[in-house]
Amino acid sequence: MSDMDHKIKLMEPSFEPWVAEKAGQKRIAMLMSGGVDSSVSAHLLKQAGWDVLGITMKVPVPQCDVGARGCCGADAAFVCHELGLKHYFVDVCDAFEELIIEPFRKSYAMGQTPNPCVDCNSLLKFSLLWDLIEKEFGIECVATGHYAKVYEGENGWRLGRGDDREKDQSYFLYGIPARRLSKLVLPLSNYSKNQIREIAGELGLSVAEKAESMELCFAGEGDYRGALGDGQAEMAGELLDIEGNVIGEHKGVSNYTIGQRRGLGYASTEPLYVSKIDPMRNTVTLGKRGDVFAESVRAVELNVLIEKELKGDVELFGKIRSGGEPKGCRVAEYGGECLCVRFDEGVFAPAAGQKLVLYDGDDCVVAGGTIIS
Repeated sequence: MSDMDHKIKLMEPSFEPWVAEKAGQKRIAMLMSGGVDSSVSAHLLKQAGWDVLGITMKVPVPQCDVGARGCCGADAAFVCHELGLKHYFVDVCDAFEELIIEPFRKSYAMGQTPNPCVDCNSLLKFSLLWDLIEKEFGIECVATGHYAKVYEGENGWRLGRGDDREKDQSYFLYGIPARRLSKLVLPLSNYSKNQIREIAGELGLSVAEKAESMELCFAGEGDYRGALGDGQAEMAGELLDIEGNVIGEHKGVSNYTIGQRRGLGYASTEPLYVSKIDPMRNTVTLGKRGDVFAESVRAVELNVLIEKELKGDVELFGKIRSGGEPKGCRVAEYGGECLCVRFDEGVFAPAAGQKLVLYDGDDCVVAGGTIIS
């Protein structure tokens, strides 16, 4: 898969063209979203002696567009200008539609709960975009503003959790190819969000107080249902209890995720949760909290960073969603293309389409993949 296959295109420089500075100086491309994290990361890299080039993806964001480049991209370009760095946009709209948005829509239509941010990192940033940066600028190293760490250990390069455990974003990065770990730089690995805000304020950056992005970029920071299209969210069907009895009508399978409690459209004397979504029958099943726990979780579409940890009776720690602490588990089955783990205690609401990410005892990412039913 190449950048030409998906028509990603380098645009004109935002202000002035980039030219390599001193001979022998370390060069790096900083992937910039226009937020405070990537902005401060660019500053930290420059301070550390890197020749930094700012790169921003131009993605299809109809609700947040203020022209050819969009508001967040404009912030990234102006921050680079403030820091004395060169900046370029890369138009990835066609690739983003094909690799991220369309699979996102199909996943919800199948009753799954996708994680497009992980897919964007794996399929675009660490693949097509990185390839283009190497080809167009001859720059091998790439940096992002994620709160995680990359380091060289005794047995090779490792991707680990950031020092700020509440902010740690290693879950979103598990899909990076192992061969690229040595060229990935994460400047925020030892920082907290508050520290980054303070640095941005001291520098007087225009994005110092910018609110943190919490929603999908291609939904214009709005409800994800706005990105589904084709009336997927409005296809009503039968609402069932755990025994299969019809108890009401749901509002369309795209409006529900496994483990959901609110907005069910059904009143009950005790809390109920979505326990099953059947897109073929167009039904949504509700159950009690205990009905939504599972001890075994299976994943496919794997990316493995430390394969030896998947063999034998090794204690690992797994996450089935980005929030919370990893829970103890062991590999029950691993065949290269499919991975099944058994948790020490049942985990709440593993949802097909979400990601299973495994860590070792040193908080390093071992492997990750897409959860299946």
